[in-house]
Amino acid sequence: MAIVTNHEAETTEDAVVPSSRDDAALKADAAAEASGAQAAKTRRGALATSGSPLVRPPAAAHLSDEQVAELGRELDAIKDDILAKRGSSDAAYIRRMIKIQRGLEISGRATLLVSRNKAAWITGTTLLSLAKILENMEIGHNVLHGQWDWMRDPDIHSTTWEWDFVTPARSWQHTHNDLHHRWTNVVGKDNDVGYNLLRMDPQQEWKPFNLGNPLYNAILAPVFEWGIAIYDLELQDYKEGNKSKEALVKDLKALGIKALKQFTKDYAATPAVAMLTGSGKQALYGTLTANAVRNVWAHAVIFCGHFPEGTDTFTEEMVEGETRGDWYVRQMIGSANISGSKFMHLMTGNLSHQIEHHLFPDIPSNRYAEVAPKVQEICKRYGLPYTTGPIWKQVGSTWAKVFKLALPPKKA
Repeated sequence: MAIVTNHEAETTEDAVVPSSRDDAALKADAAAEASGAQAAKTRRGALATSGSPLVRPPAAAHLSDEQVAELGRELDAIKDDILAKRGSSDAAYIRRMIKIQRGLEISGRATLLVSRNKAAWITGTTLLSLAKILENMEIGHNVLHGQWDWMRDPDIHSTTWEWDFVTPARSWQHTHNDLHHRWTNVVGKDNDVGYNLLRMDPQQEWKPFNLGNPLYNAILAPVFEWGIAIYDLELQDYKEGNKSKEALVKDLKALGIKALKQFTKDYAATPAVAMLTGSGKQALYGTLTANAVRNVWAHAVIFCGHFPEGTDTFTEEMVEGETRGDWYVRQMIGSANISGSKFMHLMTGNLSHQIEHHLFPDIPSNRYAEVAPKVQEICKRYGLPYTTGPIWKQVGSTWAKVFKLALPPKKA
């Protein structure tokens, strides 16, 4: 298997001697590079090479075009530095994470097979919950962003990975990588602002339906993967005539196949084997609980990165004519971080560094902690907010917004 530090420097001292798998790996990498180039165009659109958007966001209104351009060059340099340093230690990291995750999952499912004992049920459910969180957050999400494509390993590649989540990987990559990361927090373009369900910004028109904001969010959390799966179907686009019936049928078929596989693995196979020890019911409850725990955690992390007080949303005027520097600015002031321990960062998939992830979605996640102080220093120097706080604060702030925006706006 060929591992290189980057595509431009394949003969660095970190390179590993190629193996017989190179042909397949290189083919996967070539296909990914071709599709990745197209995806980049989709995500970024036609960013202007100079000038400024029609209106700069209030938090960045004090910056001149020259300052924004220089800020962009500084952030480009940070990314280039990380890309140049990628190598065997990063590859070892992701392989170690995959090995740990699979060990946790096997151990958790095996323990649930004998889970008539309460201690065994708690242990098995906990191990499986940790495995699902680790797979979704630190592995699946980041692999599907292409963070590890440079390794040229077809088993850890954005074009081949299928994660432990109901929504098919390819559908999620479209709505998340191509749309959300391009139009982050732009009301009217980024449907992640409320997921077509919640009112999460004052710019969104209030309707009586929004009174249920807190209830909808409480229901969404434990079934988050199903909510995302439905969202990824882009039913609103189909309703408005922006998505063909053929495309919708194709997505529904892919979702049906994926849902059947997930259902079979968690709610049929594991409980069926556990019936041999009289633990079938307990194993079913264990897998249900593990999925709910994973969903609640993923929901909390995602919402903390996008909706706490201090994160900005944007109008379409604010992105019309934006440069790469302006795009960077929007990512910084439209995202929020979560402070905490190394273990907490790991279990969030390093999305606790949401600001850095939105700036550099395709650098290895284990590098975000290294990048964060540099980004924070740039924000301070350019007079831009850098929103961060412990998870309890960010969760509380997000829920406060959910309740606040359930109510109609006050009349002027």
